Amino acid sequence: MPSLSHRVQTFTDSVIRRMTRISDEYGAINLSQGFPDFPPPKPITDALKRIADEGPHQYSVTYGAENFREALARKAAKGIGREIDPEEEVLVTCGGTEAMMSAMMTICNPGDKVVVFSPFYENYGADAILSGADPIFVPLVPPDYHFDASLIEAAFRDEGAKAIIVCNPSNPCGKVFTRDELMTIGELAKKYDAFVVTDEVYEHMVYAPNKHICMASLPGMWERTITCNSLSKTYSITGWRLGWLIGPAEVVEAAKKVHDFLTVGAPAPLQEAAVVGLNFPQSYYDELLQIYTEKRDYFCDGLDRIGIDHNVPQGSYFVMVDISRYLKKPQFSGYTDLEFCEWMIRNIGVAAVPGSSFFREPVGNLIRLHFAREKDTLDEALSRLAKLEEL
Repeated sequence: MPSLSHRVQTFTDSVIRRMTRISDEYGAINLSQGFPDFPPPKPITDALKRIADEGPHQYSVTYGAENFREALARKAAKGIGREIDPEEEVLVTCGGTEAMMSAMMTICNPGDKVVVFSPFYENYGADAILSGADPIFVPLVPPDYHFDASLIEAAFRDEGAKAIIVCNPSNPCGKVFTRDELMTIGELAKKYDAFVVTDEVYEHMVYAPNKHICMASLPGMWERTITCNSLSKTYSITGWRLGWLIGPAEVVEAAKKVHDFLTVGAPAPLQEAAVVGLNFPQSYYDELLQIYTEKRDYFCDGLDRIGIDHNVPQGSYFVMVDISRYLKKPQFSGYTDLEFCEWMIRNIGVAAVPGSSFFREPVGNLIRLHFAREKDTLDEALSRLAKLEEL
């Protein structure tokens, strides 16, 4: 057999999805891969039932059905603070993952450098490699996940970085970037004529007193920001694979070509059903935030009662847990965080993601859990996690 490409040898399969497969094998409670165990909003599923009979069932316009793009442009305009042209400034993709990949392939030439904060959602490293770019990692330093702006400037000035990826709120650590932090990043991007690619899929899960701010809304940033997002988390439809990117017309026009030859188009019947969600009133998003605020507080309080060390996320539905105390026990001598997570699945019955899959730095004492689960599921998970204190 001929050899495979060099690029596929430079990254592994998704550790997150691997943890799900092992969790399923052992019947564990899956707090690794971030998807809810409760249904989507009923108006969306009711629309899908109707559309199953009525259609559409054939291709929509490659870059997204017109009514979907129009609804999306109206919704996104509120956060970005400007009118969005649904014809020239919106591209509908097969999930936020494809939005990021299309953005990277649109702006990067082979050998270009891209700044990635660490910890990072694992797809970003692979996105850079698959688009021919080289990632430059800048640490978000635990426990508050602050960053050193001079390292970003060095990446632009000394390495010639062409873009920076900003996940806000951050997966995995739950950091919400402040206006000052975003302004700092934006000013550096303008100074060195770089793109900012944002991943904002958790925009509606930002806990008080923190505020979500779109990078594209800041002065002078619309022209160089590509905003990626999806319906997956906001409407509890991770399996529908509907996402988008929004940005300047010149960028979006080029991204349409990449998207066309990657996937042709997003599913037409699902776009039609999802329009209902994009037209929800503000009260839906207020209620969603209340639900996730309660879940965050409930889960974190449960971890506190057990005595498990963790951060309190400012946004998203992820919690980083410190397993240092357990790794010091004799039975875990020499264990990596991955081995500890595999042990947890088999012996505790709860699946987590090893933190090392998110960090470029040698961080081996953190694991990621999520709380997008019904209360009964969280109760059972906490009951099982309490066994850690019996070791």
